[in-house]
Amino acid sequence: MAVARAVVKARTSAAELVASGHVRLNGTREKSPGHAVKMGDVVTVALDNSVRVLKVIGFAERRGDASSARELYEDLQAGDLQAGKE
Repeated sequence: MAVARAVVKARTSAAELVASGHVRLNGTREKSPGHAVKMGDVVTVALDNSVRVLKVIGFAERRGDASSARELYEDLQAGDLQAGKE
């Protein structure tokens, strides 16, 4: 699951998150690291001390750097984080 890769640095770490039940796809716990995602899917990733909720908004032809990857998903919690700072 490529979107989990946007949250951690290594593909194996992303696969471990999925296999251990820390990733949900559109609200359903995902069990297969190779499961395909499509445009508009919402991926929720539970980390040690936080939860990331990401919406898939694009795909890349090839692997790129972190800034390129950030253009492929929308962080649905970004508004919540800004509201908490005010």
